[in-house]
Amino acid sequence: MRVLVTGAAGQLGTDVARRFEADGDEVVAVDRTSLDVTDRAAVDAVVLDGGFDAVVNAAAWTAVDDCESDPDRAFATNALACRWLADACRRAGTHLVHVSTDYVFDGTKDGPYHEWDRPNPTSVYGSSKWSGEHEIAVHAGGGATVVRTSWVFGEHGANVVRTVLGLRDRDELAFVDDQRGCPTATADLAGVLRTLAVDRVAGLFHVTNAGAVSWYEFVRDVLELAGEDPGKVRPITTAELQPPRPAPRPANSVLDDRGLRLAGLQSLRHYREPLEQVVDALLA
Repeated sequence: MRVLVTGAAGQLGTDVARRFEADGDEVVAVDRTSLDVTDRAAVDAVVLDGGFDAVVNAAAWTAVDDCESDPDRAFATNALACRWLADACRRAGTHLVHVSTDYVFDGTKDGPYHEWDRPNPTSVYGSSKWSGEHEIAVHAGGGATVVRTSWVFGEHGANVVRTVLGLRDRDELAFVDDQRGCPTATADLAGVLRTLAVDRVAGLFHVTNAGAVSWYEFVRDVLELAGEDPGKVRPITTAELQPPRPAPRPANSVLDDRGLRLAGLQSLRHYREPLEQVVDALLA
């Protein structure tokens, strides 16, 4: 395939581009300096004339707390840009695969969220991402895939694994134990995105690695795999965070990949397996 990957400088976009290239695809990887996805004319120029079989949109403004103070930028990047990409892909006959988030839910459900649960975002970031999903549903003409994921980590870019490894020499660390989710390896997620792009599977899917934990439990795993004492991590509540975070976080971010399973697609492995690989790579 010939594939356009937006947001290719980010931690997910980097692994997406690498996965497609490893599988023999011709990849055009762009970041915000080479393609402003909020600029309709720029998007049209690239997508309509690019001869792409698929576009994978990994571009997003994911600074959750900063989104609270600049909603216009959040909606321009996470929602309006989706309109331009969806419309251009529809006109070009290109399959769009878009990456969304667990933040579209309010986190109050007792149990994992599946694809048919109704979103109710409580933050600007979550609202902008849900609006992006809506833009794609309206403007892609049915030829698009939306993939919600959560708690991504990988070898590239900023993420909690890299942060914890940088703090591992401290005597004590404190992480919240009242937020639960499914850590997801970017390299594993990239493989599913390629499958959905190749087969042009339309619709909404939840894609995460198996295993639900709190941030406190996840950080203990990171330290253990790094050969450090996981007992140095102290559990705290979200209310105890100092300074307090401007944007509310869903207490329950656990996603059920029901749609993926019902479609006969393979679920991802347990997060501990890719986590060990990422920790080893970052410590090498």
